[in-house]
Amino acid sequence: MSGDLWPPIDAEGNIEGAPASTAAPRRRRFGLAAFGLILAGAAIVGGYNWMNNQSTTAVAATPPAPEVTVSAPLQRQLATWTDFTGQFSAVDRVEIRAQVSGYLTEIHFTDGQIVKKGDLLFVIDQRPYQIVAQQARAQLATAQASLELANKQLTRTTELRRSDFASVELYDQRVQQLASAAAAVDQAKAAVNSAELNLEFTRITAPLSGKISTHRVSLGNLVTGGQGGATTLLTTIVSLDPIYLDFDMSENDYLAYQRFLHSPHGGGDIDRTVQVSLSDEGTWKHRGVLEFMDNEMDRSSGTIHARATLANPDFFIAPGQFARLRLPTAASADVLLVPDSAVNTDQSRKLLMTIGADGTVTPKAVEIGTLDGNLRVIKSGVTRDDKVIINGLMHARPGMKVTPKAGTITAPPDEG
Repeated sequence: MSGDLWPPIDAEGNIEGAPASTAAPRRRRFGLAAFGLILAGAAIVGGYNWMNNQSTTAVAATPPAPEVTVSAPLQRQLATWTDFTGQFSAVDRVEIRAQVSGYLTEIHFTDGQIVKKGDLLFVIDQRPYQIVAQQARAQLATAQASLELANKQLTRTTELRRSDFASVELYDQRVQQLASAAAAVDQAKAAVNSAELNLEFTRITAPLSGKISTHRVSLGNLVTGGQGGATTLLTTIVSLDPIYLDFDMSENDYLAYQRFLHSPHGGGDIDRTVQVSLSDEGTWKHRGVLEFMDNEMDRSSGTIHARATLANPDFFIAPGQFARLRLPTAASADVLLVPDSAVNTDQSRKLLMTIGADGTVTPKAVEIGTLDGNLRVIKSGVTRDDKVIINGLMHARPGMKVTPKAGTITAPPDEG
């Protein structure tokens, strides 16, 4: 027991002389107070950390402005074109039919091959026609012999008539016999020509150069020929170079094109040039010339039929294919171009997303024109100083802030 403390406290912290029942509650109160202080400190530290975490989360939840690529519209000189859809057709198409009847004995081509004018295609059994030709030649020989006899008889009768040994009646008979024999010779010659022509018709040749279809009749079949009636179709041939491209023009398109042709910029063959793109092509690779336009509008459809002619030296284009074509309807002028992918559609309107000086997205309604490669002509709605979003449209919404990155619109290569 220490004399420095009052009241005296023993080693266990109890007041000496105090009853045990009084010291125990004091120890419990002291422990509870210490525990409360610990809890309070933990609560203060936890609250401080929670506030710091909330502040950090709030800062992290604010994303940076999305990045988009922008560029001013490309300015370029282009003519105004009007687009149409057309279908190719052959300049010449021939159905190969037999002119004589008989059994088909030979086929001299492969289905789908390119043939030249004069190539042998089919042979019909020639034997019956060879016999007829021989008979015709024999009849001609008989007629010529009769003519020779009639001529000699007339010569003798003429001499006798001069000596008055032959009557006038006999002389007239000899003249008539000579004329009949000459007519018989002409008839026999015609029969020979007909027989030889029929014999020639047994060999069917290509009337033009082009691509041949399949053979419709197999060897051994009886072919019905003739100048009319139900003749047998053997195959067809179509020419491929050059080739036609047929299309229809509305009245408004027709008037626009005619005014262009009669303007100071028109009047030359170059103004009748058409540009053509096949169904799997994105550019206007082919060139043709508009060489036919019908003489009246179709009253039922309000259109006029037109036709362009294209060279097809490699036979790549087949009759029946569809293609797009365009005609010039105005002279070259400065136009604005943007990528076609940059044009948005809002119901019936076409929009371009532009960027203001403060980085805010502003939509502008535009009037679009034709395509030049992958670029779309913009007739109105933007200027050459506007900054148009050309990439990253999925991140841009009207009124939001974006981070613009400078881009470039590249002109399509010249098409030839």
